[in-house]
Amino acid sequence: MKKHIKFRHIFLVLLNLILVSGMFQDLYAQKTKKNKIRLKADYVKMMEGEIYLNISAGAKIKKQNIKVSNIELTVYNEIDDEKIKLGSVVTDAKGESRFTIKDINVIKPDSLNIYNLIISFKGNDLFKRASKRLSIKDAEIKASLFTKDSINYIKATLIDKGKDSVIIDESLNVQVQRLFRPLKIGKEFNNTDEDGTIIVPIEEGIPGVDGILTIEVVLNDSDDYGTVKALVKAPVGTPIVDESTFDQRTLWSPRNKTPISILIFTNLLIFGIWGIFVYLIVNLFKIKKEGKNLEVETEN
Repeated sequence: MKKHIKFRHIFLVLLNLILVSGMFQDLYAQKTKKNKIRLKADYVKMMEGEIYLNISAGAKIKKQNIKVSNIELTVYNEIDDEKIKLGSVVTDAKGESRFTIKDINVIKPDSLNIYNLIISFKGNDLFKRASKRLSIKDAEIKASLFTKDSINYIKATLIDKGKDSVIIDESLNVQVQRLFRPLKIGKEFNNTDEDGTIIVPIEEGIPGVDGILTIEVVLNDSDDYGTVKALVKAPVGTPIVDESTFDQRTLWSPRNKTPISILIFTNLLIFGIWGIFVYLIVNLFKIKKEGKNLEVETEN
């Protein structure tokens, strides 16, 4: 009977310990401070191309700025207090992601022809929920190439699609596409005139593959319109002379493109060395054979 009572007491003590430890864990979880996440988003529109959002997520933990990776972000189109889900993306190792909008008609503007987009993070065990709002007007750039007095020019007009009117006194960048960094041409600031237009001369002597330059006209990071970019293929560059020796037989080429003269010389050298070895071995066998013959003659 006493053993039975002792067993009951031990069982109750263990049960209380488990309940108390669970309560402490809950209290600890409640006291654990979640970090605040910061979302950044840039709207980019490529004329005759796609529209996308460049999104990045970061946080400040222990006085250090870090990139937040592998979190799911949801993009909404807000219309009159109604949120329509457009899709989701997950940040990469650098805390970055790109959300592509195939067509501007996929999203709807409000009564003021403003497109309202919301990037939302629902939160997790480490970070609080967060959101980022973008309010963008739709703009387009009409760019073309023309020649006057033997000088080539780029003409570009900036238009507000919602109002169907030109945009005055807005700065546009004109630059030539390059592998690492674009080459700017024209003035540092090219502000649109009363017709919403800029005209920029193209310098001579800019090299391009087959003489073709890809010229970008960019409205860069506007508060109202985001980034808008138009591309013009202009056959006005200096053709690049291909000096590559990739298809030629040179000393620095791969093995399958070794110069013929080196192949012949090395092969003759190898065959010559092996020929000497064969000659020596044959003579050794002859000497050995003659030695045996001499031994037989001596015995006779």
